[in-house]
Amino acid sequence: MLNYNINMKIIHFADLHLGVENYGHTNPETGLSTRFEDFTKAFDYLVDFAINRQVDLVLFCGDAYKSREPSQTQQREFAKRIKRLAETGIPVFLLVGNHDLPNAIGRATSTEIFDTLSVKNVYVANKPAVFRIPTKNGTVQIASLPWLRRSSLLTREEMKTLDTEQLKNKMEQVLTDIIEKHVKELDSSIPAILTAHVWITGVLPGSEKSMSLGVEHGLLLSNVQNPAFDYVALGHIHKQQVLANNPPVVYSGSLERVDFGEEADDKGFYVLDIETDDRGKRSVKYEFQNIPGRRFVTVKVDVDADDMNPTAKVIQTLTAQPLKDAIVRLQITMTEAGSSRLNDSEIRNALKEAQYFTIARDTARETRLRLGKLTASELTPMEALKIYLETKNISPERTVELLKYGERMIEETSN
Repeated sequence: MLNYNINMKIIHFADLHLGVENYGHTNPETGLSTRFEDFTKAFDYLVDFAINRQVDLVLFCGDAYKSREPSQTQQREFAKRIKRLAETGIPVFLLVGNHDLPNAIGRATSTEIFDTLSVKNVYVANKPAVFRIPTKNGTVQIASLPWLRRSSLLTREEMKTLDTEQLKNKMEQVLTDIIEKHVKELDSSIPAILTAHVWITGVLPGSEKSMSLGVEHGLLLSNVQNPAFDYVALGHIHKQQVLANNPPVVYSGSLERVDFGEEADDKGFYVLDIETDDRGKRSVKYEFQNIPGRRFVTVKVDVDADDMNPTAKVIQTLTAQPLKDAIVRLQITMTEAGSSRLNDSEIRNALKEAQYFTIARDTARETRLRLGKLTASELTPMEALKIYLETKNISPERTVELLKYGERMIEETSN
């Protein structure tokens, strides 16, 4: 059946990673980690947006949980939000990512339960296929490329005889062949989207590098940028970015910041509109929807060696920027002498409105003065003062002035 006068709104998101709890503490009211709640709040924002805007379809491109073996609580919170979307009449497409695969072959994926229970309006892609999903504004084709193990792509003999580079090339070819097979199954009169949980060569990575499970394999941009698709929805990379425009090849990024490596990254999801003009030609518009998630803030303070009140400088730097409810990393660079003058209690009190904070001191050992063949005991006080001022790169004019004051003080103490 042909889709005429299409006006379809779709949400694309990925890499939810429920279960990330670093930089958090237990909420006494719920018993849950505050960081776990950050991620569920981000998901709630998306669900509310989808329902309020009456979107036609929600695409999730993999990695529902941080762990391959999510807890019952994590599974419950994920299912509650998927159920809310589905019961509202919004179809939800769940692509399997590398974090969704079980540790052992034969076990169920973490999202497979929706398929097993035949939950209405929920579609699970744990293997490559082309889905035709009915929405209130017409049918859309979803070609799936979930994260696939090498063992599912290659035979044992192939893996034995190929070196690392040959193995990589072979896997790339197999994945490319899957996409080409999908293209042959598509009906050109119906909107088509490729969903893939994959690493694209040349992408700007985020913190997923440190969270990787198993061996990475990837594709070239040209492998997925096929004109048969109206849009290419990608997951796996936490940094949202657009790799191409014709058709759009897009990483939505993760919904919430994982660590300080994502401090400056915007977080959210993409909203795309697929429309047809009077001549039946389809076009796609897409826009990133930012989620106001937990802020990560790094504060750096350099304390001068002769600063007699380094605590005041640190506190002044902290109060100069909004830190309320943020996750703060305070980095102080100072000398050993300055470190002894630092008041930790006052600094911690200045950080009390932060959601979570860490304090790191980088203490530099003071360089001893080079006196040539002389020892400190052989120098006069004025000679020692002159050498000290020379090591501080003080201007000649200022040095003369300080030497005069120094000479006067030395004379007064000697009398």
